[in-house]
Parts: sequence; C-alpha cells; structure tokens
Amino acid sequence: MNDATSSDPARPARPVLDVWCELQCPDCHAALEDLRAVRERYGDRLEIRLRHFPLEKHKHAYVAAQAAEEAIEQGQGWPFIEAVLARTGELGSRGERLLLEVAAELGIDAEEMDTALIDGRHLLIVDADQAEGKAIGVSGTPTYVIDGERLDGGKSQEGLRARIEEIADRLLPEQS
Repeated sequence: MNDATSSDPARPARPVLDVWCELQCPDCHAALEDLRAVRERYGDRLEIRLRHFPLEKHKHAYVAAQAAEEAIEQGQGWPFIEAVLARTGELGSRGERLLLEVAAELGIDAEEMDTALIDGRHLLIVDADQAEGKAIGVSGTPTYVIDGERLDGGKSQEGLRARIEEIADRLLPEQS
C-alpha cells in the first residue's frame, strides 16, 4: 500500500481518501462514477486507496480482494478493480474463473495471479484491511474515510461525493 506520509518536511503529505470496498458489491460498482469524478478533479493531489472489506454474504469477495492486490502488484490495480466491479453479477456465478479472465484481458499475468491465489501471498493485506475497517466501525461497503471522517455509502451514495469534495477542498491548497 502507498504511504500517505512524506519524509520531506517541506512537502506536505497528500491527503488520503480510503475507500472500503468489496469487488462483489453492487453498491461499490455504483460508486465508481463518483470515484472517477473525484480522481479526475484532484488527480495526484489526492491519494485514493482501495481498502478491502469483503462481506460474508458475497462468497467470492475474499478471493477477489486477493486478486486485486495481485493486480496492484502488477501495476494494474484500478483497471482490474473497475473491470471486476463492472461484472459483479458475473463474479457471483463464475468466481475465480472470472478474475483470471479479467486479468488476462488487461494484460495481467493470469498465471501469476492464479499462483498468488493458491499460495495466499496477499491474505495478510486483506485481513489487515478488514480488521482495521471493523475497528473504525465499517459495517458495509462502500465506506469512505477522509481526514478521519467516516462516510457510509452502503445505505446511500447521495451527497457523499459532495462531502468528500468539501473535505478534500479544505485539505488541499488552491491549485495555481
């Protein structure tokens, strides 16, 4: 995961928007439009981090989180995440086969992803994210955390993008 702090005191750390998500969640798929708009508005000035929160009711969410970590490691994190979220319905019926298919479509080494899913190299990241989410009160997805404020999108996305932008605008210096 990317560190949001900077070792250079003259350069302030980028603000971070943590997005607690799971890749079999239709609400997370619906939130993509807002995330794209936030990414477009702020670019590299705001770090958007995927945080895993697989829900027990979605049987392929845990393996999808591990696959996302492998895609991140291979430099295709967000393209993979968006492609899987676009096919949440299929993930429920096709599981790991769909994840490997999406990886191959994006030019991700699907064999390496398959190996990662077998050897469990990303389990600790997924488990740590989920534990941290539970510790701060995340109970559904998507949930956002920016500047210490938790915004729950699991019930409704209405108004959340505006609230995220309001907080980000407060944290970020004016762009010249």
